[in-house]
Amino acid sequence: MPLEPLDSCDLLCMDLPNAESVRATLPALGDIAPLADAARAFGDPTRLTIALALNAGGRMCGCDIAWIVGQSQKLVSHHLRKLKAADAVTSNREGKLVMYALTDRGTRLLAILAEPLASASTAADLTGVDHG
Repeated sequence: MPLEPLDSCDLLCMDLPNAESVRATLPALGDIAPLADAARAFGDPTRLTIALALNAGGRMCGCDIAWIVGQSQKLVSHHLRKLKAADAVTSNREGKLVMYALTDRGTRLLAILAEPLASASTAADLTGVDHG
């Protein structure tokens, strides 16, 4: 006998007072959209690698970032624009260079996303074994 899927109830059963209470605490979809955009900005492996590089290296120009992550300047520039749109990265022109840095928001989001990497690194440091 196959197991029934666990993703939905077999009958409509609601704890309406609890459901209404929880629903009333949620922000409007318009308020959630920027957060979802920021989460999507880190959803690409190249963008996440760029953010990790900026976190490790501080302010850097796009040329350095491209070399560090092993991608073309054009591709890195595209990803940096996406990170900027999500308010995860900031940029400023210094003469002929454009310097990039993580914003406070970008740093906080990256810290949450990179937590498993830090845990794996700590475990490898303690055991002398690289699990990556």
